[in-house]
Order: sequence, then structure tokens, then C-alpha cells
Amino acid sequence: MFRQILSLTFMVLLLYSCVEKPVTGPPNVVIIYADDMGYGDLNIQNPDSKIPTPQLDKLASEGMRFTDAHSSSGICSPSRYALLTGTYHWRRKHGIVGAFGKPFFDESDITLPQVMQENGYATACIGKWHLGWNWEFKNPPSGEVMQWGRKTNFYLPDEIDWTKPVSGGPLDRGFDYYYGDGTINFPPYAWVENDRLVEAPTEIMDINDIGFEVKEGNWEFRPGPKVKGWNPYEVLPTITEKATEWIGQRTNEKPFFLYFSLPSPHAPIIPNDEFDGKSKAGAYGDFVNQTDWVIGQVLKAIEENGFEENTIVIFTSDNGPERYAFERGEKYGHFSMGQLRGLKRDVWEGGHRVPFIIKWPGHIPPGSRSEKLVSQIDIMSTLADLTETALTEGTAPDSYHFLPELSGTPERFPQREFLIHNTMENRWAVRQGDWVYINDSTGQHTNMPDSFFQLRGYHDFDSPGLLFNLNEDSGQRINHYASYPEKIESMERLISESKAKGYLVKKD
Repeated sequence: MFRQILSLTFMVLLLYSCVEKPVTGPPNVVIIYADDMGYGDLNIQNPDSKIPTPQLDKLASEGMRFTDAHSSSGICSPSRYALLTGTYHWRRKHGIVGAFGKPFFDESDITLPQVMQENGYATACIGKWHLGWNWEFKNPPSGEVMQWGRKTNFYLPDEIDWTKPVSGGPLDRGFDYYYGDGTINFPPYAWVENDRLVEAPTEIMDINDIGFEVKEGNWEFRPGPKVKGWNPYEVLPTITEKATEWIGQRTNEKPFFLYFSLPSPHAPIIPNDEFDGKSKAGAYGDFVNQTDWVIGQVLKAIEENGFEENTIVIFTSDNGPERYAFERGEKYGHFSMGQLRGLKRDVWEGGHRVPFIIKWPGHIPPGSRSEKLVSQIDIMSTLADLTETALTEGTAPDSYHFLPELSGTPERFPQREFLIHNTMENRWAVRQGDWVYINDSTGQHTNMPDSFFQLRGYHDFDSPGLLFNLNEDSGQRINHYASYPEKIESMERLISESKAKGYLVKKD
């Protein structure tokens, strides 16, 4: 009954707000994508949080916060692919793009920035990419080092042709402009602008002596080429400056789309010194606080340049928090996964249920909250409608409109009835209503320490599959697998049929 009342109230507010929406041309769109930020890291949705997040709290108070939103995968590259294409990542692959790896995309993929670009938008990607380029290699990698107990080969600076433009990256996926370092813990450790390096690397990143101190955890760097004097502490401030600068260069003559992809609070955990001690959750908490500040700088740039009233802002994260969250919970009492079970990589809820906020003044009621099941895959269809950009047949095949109420004809949009969860190829889950089914005896890919296991009151399950009612048990402690064989059969069929079809939904 409470949910029905909440939904009815939301609908009334939403319809009322639509009456007053200003007519100012196509809306601008800014997507801010955090890296490894957990559901419980936002102060506004975790009453026990030890991290101040005033900018995100303010954003939520001015827009809508989704409490049941999910990334496509529990890891990085697949989630980014899914967001930018409206397609489940597992229709292409499961793992991340490695150092100097090929693009995640098929050439047939149509991306959100491509659609926006074709409909008159200026488009930019600033920050982390991690979806691959077509690098020009002179010969196979001849560098060799021991890392994580195994021999790793890597490219030396003179084994790559840095003079040629690099294809397959953001500019070939619909972005007019790119600036970033690719991936903060992967080579090349250098700035890329558009399809060229700003400076060619001449040195090698020594993974045993980075030259700086990490403030929590490990550097997580892979060996490979770097430019002289490369300072990882400058990455987040630099892309913040570039993003606000790019926004400042826009005019009202042409709508814009910015995909601002942060490297934080992903490891290496390296908050700048001025943020040290800003939280009560250690260096990671300080890094989240800095990330929140960065988001505030972008929102400030939008406002100061006169774009706030006609800009859609979406904030979310690519997956749940990294394994350092276990120790953080025990040491500081801050649980980055909130009340959820699991972390990054897991099929447990904590691996893929993520923060998700959308703001659009005059259209979306401020301070509203939705319990609707949504996925980052749905961003593409939703934005296509809100910006009145048409999607061709076969584009964004797995994407649903999560705000059809803002459309003049909401009845033409089917609603999401279920969602497939997946990270690695051997473990799958499906969410339908309050229920989630996992086709294995665990949802774990990230090993949980015994001390944390006991702290949270978890126990192992002795069954070939798992079934949880998330409305009653968001921590996934009570397994109903033996009690609902027909439901198990039905949900197993949803997984197999979705995979067999090739596409979950065929767009008309």
C-alpha cells in the first residue's frame, strides 16, 4: 500500500511539474559517471555514512533519486559500454579492456553520443574512457615484470607509434571532443586529446616505485609507458578544469552533451592534500568527498554559464565499491555498500546497485524519490525521448524509458519487467519484482574476509541456486530457493530466453 501511495504521489507531482516546463529548445545533457562509488557512499541514502557529500545531497534535493538502479555489470568497461549503447554488455563480452586493448564495441554498435551528434548536439567525453583504442604497435611487447605473482609483458615506449592518430576511441563513437588519461591505472600514463597524445611517453612506469605515496590500499598500476614527470594526483583536478572549461565554451545556439567520466573514487585512492581529513572514513572517504566537490564544480559551471534551467544532469556510478570497503567497514563503521551484500564484481546487490540521480528543473519534481527498477542501459532510450532524438531500428535494444511520464504519449513506451544481472560468464541473476534469482550457490566474485562475514551476520547457502525477496531482505540473508520451484523455473527461463534471443526487446 505504501508503494502504491508513493507511486501515486510521484505521478501527481510529475504531471503537475510538466505543466510548468519552460520552452527553451532541446535540453543539454550532462552525465557524471563515478568509478567504484558504492550505494552507501552517498550521505543522503545512508544514515550511518561517515562521508560528507553535500553536492550530491543537494543534487538529489533538486531532482529525483532512484533507490533501485543498477549498472549492467559489476566491473568497469562492460558497464560503460552498456550505458553508451543501451545494450547489455554480455551481448559483446564480459571482461574489462586491458592495457592497450582493442575497443569493446562492434562496428555495428550505435552509441548515445552518436545519436546526439547526428541530432545537432555538441558532444564531449572528458575523463576516463577504458573502452579501448586501436593502437599502432611496431612489435609485440618486450617488457617483462613480475606482478601479482605472475610474469607480465608490457610495451616499451619505443614499441608504439605515437605519431599517428589513434582510431577506435571516443571520436569514432560519436564524440566531437575528448580529453583524458584513458584509464588512471593503465598505460599509457599520458594525456590524450581527441585522438592524439598531448606528449609522447619516453619513460616506463615502475610499479614498485611510483614516485608518490598512495593514501589507502595499493596503486593498482599496470606497467607501461609514461611521460616524464607523470603525477597521478593531477588527474582528477585536470579533468575537472577541462570539463568546466568545455561547459564555459558552450552557447545557447547549440545544445550539448557531456559525458564526464571520473577516475574516482577508484583505486589508487589519492585525494589531494586539501581534502585530507574531510571525512571520518579514512582516505577513501576523503576521496569521495573530493569527488563530491568535483561534481559541485561541474554543477556550478552549468549554473554560472546560464544552462541550469535547460540541462538534464544524471549522476551514477559504474559498479559497487572495491574490496578495500571490507576493511573500511570494520575500521571506521562506514559501509560503502550500505545495507546491501557484496562489492564490485559480485552478482550480489552491492556489486551493481548504484547511486542514481537525475535533475531537470521544471520537469522533474525536486526532492523526489523513485523505487522503480531501472538500469543504466535505460539512459539511452530515456534521453532519446526527452531530447526528441529518434532511435533507428535495432538501436539501444535492451533500453527502456524510465521516465515515460515526461512524454506526451507515455502509453507507447513499454516498461521494464525484469533485469538481467551479470559480471562473469559463469554466473547470472535475474531481477523481477521484489525477487532476485541467482543461478549459483553464491553471488560472490570478490572474496569476503571471515571477520566481515561474521560482522554482517552472513552465512553460506547449501543449494544450487539462490532466491531472495529484496523488499524484505535487502542484505540477501534468507534464501527461498527450496520454497518456490515454479518461480525458480520461470526466472531461469527468463535468463536463458534473454540470452538466446540476442536481444531482450525488439524495438518497433
